[in-house]
Amino acid sequence: MLLELCFIAIKVVDVIDVVLVALLLYALYKLLKGTAAINIFLGIVAIFITWKIVEALQMKMLTEIFGAFISVGFIALIIVFQPEIREFLLMIGKPLGDGNKKIPWLKKFSDKGRKYDYNILINVVYRFAKLKTGAIIVITKENLLTNIVQTGETINADLSGRLLGNLFFKNSPLHDGAVIITNNKIVAAACILPVSQNSSLPTDFGLRHRAAVGITEQTDAVAIIVSEERGTVSFASEGKVINDIPQEELIRQMNTAFPDSVQISS
Repeated sequence: MLLELCFIAIKVVDVIDVVLVALLLYALYKLLKGTAAINIFLGIVAIFITWKIVEALQMKMLTEIFGAFISVGFIALIIVFQPEIREFLLMIGKPLGDGNKKIPWLKKFSDKGRKYDYNILINVVYRFAKLKTGAIIVITKENLLTNIVQTGETINADLSGRLLGNLFFKNSPLHDGAVIITNNKIVAAACILPVSQNSSLPTDFGLRHRAAVGITEQTDAVAIIVSEERGTVSFASEGKVINDIPQEELIRQMNTAFPDSVQISS
């Protein structure tokens, strides 16, 4: 068998096939990076590679087992990855619909080297705390939270303390929900977040805190929560919450979460 493998004819079409598959896998990886689905994706890739290896080694029983798993698994994947598949198709189709010729998954590289300044955000949340104005603000990283943004109202405005104040004003129609911030832009308001089902969370956690835990469990985003009842600021990341966080510590956490941003000073 090893002798046969040495004389396999490699055609130009085979090289193109490998390159296209690699590009597809890279695009999927970039899409899923920062979400809980990335671990499932990597697991599927590992199983698929193992299947091909045992098939090449002519291990019939393992080939049958992995083959059956893969054939049934693809149907399950359509259900499990429904939001991600939808976002992937939108990412491919959007340039064709709006005339934008820029390749979507390469667009992120054009932002490298830019600096994002979150000083405004830090100052405004502590002003909210003094006024006991409830708020939940989600700041994105790799995952742009397209599905979450679509649940709210599109804003697409520069980060502004005055605008945040208007959005979270008690009588504002957009105050009940989360604000999504990406690269110093307020992308959307009144967004609905997934609520964490973690039973170990403190019983006194309200809906804002549970929603902050939920979004940071499922994505790489971070969240800042202002408690309307206690007038305190909390910070959520990777499904964990720091309650009643001092301003200096929040600054440190933001600098750690966004190392490419302008380093915030107290």
